[in-house]
Amino acid sequence: MNQQEAIVATVDELQDGDMRQVSIGETDVLLVNVDGTFHAVGAYCSHYQAPLAEGVLSGHHVVCPWHNACFDVVTGDQQEPPGLDSLCHYPVRVDGDRVIVSVPEPLSEHRTQAMVQGDPAADGRTFVILGAGAAGAHAAETLRVAGYQGRLVMVTQDDRLPYDRTWLSKDYFTGKVSQEQMPLRSPTFYQDHQIETLLQKQAVNVDAIAKCITFADGDRLNYDALLVATGGKPRQLDVPGKELQNVFTLRSFADTEKILSAAQKGARAVVVGSSFIGMEVASGLTQRGVSVTVVSPASLPFKKILGEAIGRIFQQVHEENGVSFQLGRKIACMEGNGKVETIMLDNGDRLTADLVVVGIGVQPATDYLEGVAFHPQDHSVMVDEYLKAADGLYAAGDIARYPDWRTDASVRVEHWRVAAQQGRIAAYNMVGQLTPFRGVPVFWTMQFQFPLRYVGHAEEWDEIIFNGDLQQREFIAFYVKNNQVLAAASSQRDTETAAIFELMRLNQMPAPDALRQEALNLVERLHS
Repeated sequence: MNQQEAIVATVDELQDGDMRQVSIGETDVLLVNVDGTFHAVGAYCSHYQAPLAEGVLSGHHVVCPWHNACFDVVTGDQQEPPGLDSLCHYPVRVDGDRVIVSVPEPLSEHRTQAMVQGDPAADGRTFVILGAGAAGAHAAETLRVAGYQGRLVMVTQDDRLPYDRTWLSKDYFTGKVSQEQMPLRSPTFYQDHQIETLLQKQAVNVDAIAKCITFADGDRLNYDALLVATGGKPRQLDVPGKELQNVFTLRSFADTEKILSAAQKGARAVVVGSSFIGMEVASGLTQRGVSVTVVSPASLPFKKILGEAIGRIFQQVHEENGVSFQLGRKIACMEGNGKVETIMLDNGDRLTADLVVVGIGVQPATDYLEGVAFHPQDHSVMVDEYLKAADGLYAAGDIARYPDWRTDASVRVEHWRVAAQQGRIAAYNMVGQLTPFRGVPVFWTMQFQFPLRYVGHAEEWDEIIFNGDLQQREFIAFYVKNNQVLAAASSQRDTETAAIFELMRLNQMPAPDALRQEALNLVERLHS
């Protein structure tokens, strides 16, 4: 393989702990100085190609500025999702005061982590993953990375291999990514790594005592270790007319396709719910030329999750782009001749609708499980710090209620990156490499041109400390409970948000009083 070599810096240009994006011909590389030694890795995150130089470096650990994937800059190995691949690592040498990097031709910026080959003769066990979302996809690969050679089966009710579910209500919905870009891996990838994939196969019973799965078609499968990661079932509206055509929920690829087929330019849509799915759908439909009205019992979008001030910004952004709101209202009934035509609200007002999208949350899909403990309110699966629910059985993602290591509270978080984190950790525990789940939740949304990042988890708070300019939509909001910062929401402050993620991961977040000081530099605080 040919190598292209270039002088990219002098030794005194990067101090210990510094990083910089440099170019070798048309190739971008991330150059870092760690403990006095220079390293070079791919410059862009393996998730959505964010420039890692705009993130933060913490020891050997670089945090992506967009969705906080993490990589070891010494090896290039991925340490935190949401991406699946690691970074390529390039040779670096120092000649006098010159730092010289070599990159291969043709260049590859990312690489799949080394995985063992499946070999049932070496390991006669069977590990099963129920669900092929973020948790399932990451768990399957991590099992092979962790050295598991036995039979590995990933089962899904869907008709597709794992795909990027976050795009369903975001970039795929608006046409920015194609159907071909949606899969996380190719069928060949799973074949090459001896990961059996069973599509359109529904589990109707899991007996945690007998360690046996029964499927709707009558098949049975015994397991030695099982990860249940079946996610959530969309909640339905229980009102007259709910059975009419063109009344949709959005959870799967097929759901999105049905919505888009009904969402012709000029159509009129009612979106029920003002949280993430509802508001992202409202944004996406509007950008496709559909007239959208959001109906919600809440007084402001996201009020319960983000507070009044940020909720008001979201409403303003949507209204500036033509979305209408009926807040403080509920659907009384839906009417139409076979297909929905009219929505009647609880105050008697009527809305014309060619389609309705219901986004009022999900219910954990756990009815098929027996022999595990459930939370009494939502029937989520109770797991310990290792994500274990019963002997040989683990749960991850939307269905798992786990102990928050920062607060000791029992929590359940319905976000893609958390599911990916938990899938990885569950895999290590399945193979006996005991690893407690100490993840920091991260989620993101983009509605019209307004981006929001959220780090941590706060179901309630005593106060919100704002830093920045809300009117300019450039800010960080810190959510404080019992004098502890539990979460932060931000817009257009990506590098600082990456620093917040790392400070939370290290349990080194500044006290609320320090955050009230406008001059506080969180990136410098991370390095102090």
